[in-house]
Amino acid sequence: MKKNLLSLFSGCGGMDIGFEGGFIISKTTLNININKHWIDSETETHYLLKETIFETRFANDISENAKKAWDNYFSKKRNNIDNNTFKVGSIVDLVKEYNSGNKDIFPKNIEIVTGGFPCQDFSVAGKRNGFNSHKDHNGKIITTEIPTEETRGKLYMWMKNVIEITLPNIFIAENIKGLANLGEIKNIIQDDFSNINGEGYIVLSPQVLHAGNFGIPQSRERIFFIGLKKSALTKEALFELSKKEILNKYSPYPVATHRLNGEMHYSSVEHLMTNFTKCKNVLLDLKEPEESSDLSQMNYSKAKFMGKHCQGQKEINLEKLAPTIRAEHHGNIEFRRLSTDNGGQDYAELKKGLKERRLTLRECARVQTFPDDFNFVIPSNEKRKKFKLSPSQGYKLVGNAVPPLLAYHIAKKIESNWDFYFNS
Repeated sequence: MKKNLLSLFSGCGGMDIGFEGGFIISKTTLNININKHWIDSETETHYLLKETIFETRFANDISENAKKAWDNYFSKKRNNIDNNTFKVGSIVDLVKEYNSGNKDIFPKNIEIVTGGFPCQDFSVAGKRNGFNSHKDHNGKIITTEIPTEETRGKLYMWMKNVIEITLPNIFIAENIKGLANLGEIKNIIQDDFSNINGEGYIVLSPQVLHAGNFGIPQSRERIFFIGLKKSALTKEALFELSKKEILNKYSPYPVATHRLNGEMHYSSVEHLMTNFTKCKNVLLDLKEPEESSDLSQMNYSKAKFMGKHCQGQKEINLEKLAPTIRAEHHGNIEFRRLSTDNGGQDYAELKKGLKERRLTLRECARVQTFPDDFNFVIPSNEKRKKFKLSPSQGYKLVGNAVPPLLAYHIAKKIESNWDFYFNS
């Protein structure tokens, strides 16, 4: 029996893909010393991961483009998907609709809620407005006075409202690492989540997870808040999760499987850990854009090199983790290779006559661990010259997403402990 999952701020579905499993990853991203039992089948270069116990029953985002990509993938993945599973609209409006009497807006019997509430206002790279956001819940610049609770920086409170409505056994809320450095804001958010249903949830100390520690070939860090419903927990689970120091085996947070720089992790699998996945391991088998028939590989940002001191004007180092894939492509997506005049170091590829260009959409998706059957460019006709989902829109979606493999690590840890945590 599948556990019903409700996904908020879903984007194109990185978290949902990971929590459901059943997707293909490069063999180089999985530590088989630790997680060989996750493999369903394999080819020479890829593993098909097993499905999990979770199934997305509801997804939501304000982006029409996110729905296009989400529907395109999940309609192929399972036959029983409903075209209305993904609802486009503000979470504020959905909660208001529920409170006005439409009790069917959210599915019944939800057992897990996930959501990456908007992070721009807490970003280190951004203005760090935090709660004092300059945008509303639809992402539009505020020009008239609106309630403070309806700004982009307070949308986690509306996620809290959905949790209070659906009362899942467990919820996972995700944001950028920068939030961990804003101690007061982090504590406020943790306390607000703890007050759900009259202190009905244990909200564990949030953890920052580095994607590179879980086989993702990317330098990407995110903070995760996890809460569990006290009334649903077994006595033993309630006891163990109430401790100040929670043992790894009882924690819902996954244990690192890959080392970044030789650091120690002091876990039961320390001796089985492998080094991080180099980005070349997921990129070098791809054909060049002009030789590919994959629209997500054929398309890439044509923004010119703008000088070494601007964001995104570097050539990726194939021997290291890729830089964080960002959500915009107007000149800030790194170069797959630069010319020698612009400081390029990949002499072997340049000697072959391969040209200077930025990362393609598929290359960004590979770095994020999206499966190759996830389309970030969708044509609107058979000639494939007009787009239902354009490359520009695709870049934004892939950059905003949670890496599916990171989400899978979290899902599998929760799955393995489900019967310990809950009575049913």
